[in-house]
Amino acid sequence: MKISKLTIYQHDLPVKGGSYRMANALVTSLDTTLVKLESDCGLVGWGETCPVGSTYAPSHAAGARAALVEMAPGIIGADATQPLLLHRRMDGLLNGHNYAKAAIDIAAYDLLGKKTGLSVATLLGGAVTDRVPSYYASAVGEPDEIARIAADKLAQGFPRMQIKISGRPVEIDIAVVRKVWETVGTKMRLAVDGNRGLTTRDALRLSRECADIPFILEQPCDSLDEIAAIRQQLHHPIYIDESAIDLATVIRAAAGGLVDGFGMKVTRIGGLMPMASFRDICEARNLHHTSDDSWGGDIIAAACVHLGATVKPKLFEGAWLAQPYIEGHYDSKNGIVIKDGHIKLPSGPGLGVVPDEGLFTNQVASF
Repeated sequence: MKISKLTIYQHDLPVKGGSYRMANALVTSLDTTLVKLESDCGLVGWGETCPVGSTYAPSHAAGARAALVEMAPGIIGADATQPLLLHRRMDGLLNGHNYAKAAIDIAAYDLLGKKTGLSVATLLGGAVTDRVPSYYASAVGEPDEIARIAADKLAQGFPRMQIKISGRPVEIDIAVVRKVWETVGTKMRLAVDGNRGLTTRDALRLSRECADIPFILEQPCDSLDEIAAIRQQLHHPIYIDESAIDLATVIRAAAGGLVDGFGMKVTRIGGLMPMASFRDICEARNLHHTSDDSWGGDIIAAACVHLGATVKPKLFEGAWLAQPYIEGHYDSKNGIVIKDGHIKLPSGPGLGVVPDEGLFTNQVASF
């Protein structure tokens, strides 16, 4: 099954409530990129990548599209049934830019599933559940506000809450964590996410002053070196997210005992094939992890859920989706929805999501 045509679309996704504040980014709108792969047998596969602006990670929407345009001519004629060879071809066409390559990878898996009649979860090794746990991530906010959100999400059935912090005096972050703990206690698992925004001093203070509260401290500082410097002085388990830029870094962090788990983005690591390798490394080392993406619509969401359904349940921290924060769906019948804190695994071949192509009015390029 050869790839005969590749089309790139730009699409705007509105954010509910006007904005979403993180340590190093303010999300007011989402610029997502979709890839449509057509095969010589008439099947169509869809992929997506959606960086959160240009300051969250070394990626941005225009860069994704430029990278895809650079690779596209060399992708025509590739066999969509061979994901490993497709990745090698992409690496031969362009160094780096995993977040752009991920859109092609996801679309190829969608094509492969439609060709074989199998779901992406089956292609990735097999689903262990058809009800994938999710988690809710608050924006950076004040203590009473975030505690209220935590109580609301607990009532909705979310098993886990991620509290965004940093970008302000650490005293406020400490107050937020304490207020949430007083509100929900052990009824939800808690993660406190610095998004690289804390200094080592403030990370140590936060952990010390909240030593009695069980939570995961996620990516408190900017670099792995900073985290390694304070690792033994912290009172909480450490997950890394933004620093886990590729499989080599994941292996280094796991082998060096730098982390207790990961927040991992499917597009950051290059798509579903490398994400499955990441999953297997974590299982070999007994490390917990998520199956997330930066933001994006139903295509990215479906990819995260399919991969999440294959993770060993005791190691799975959940799939974070942008769905609660954005308006609308690409697929009005099969759009990915979080219900009672969990996500139903899409049925049907491939991703199980068939977008309404009429929504994508801004075609960037076609090859």
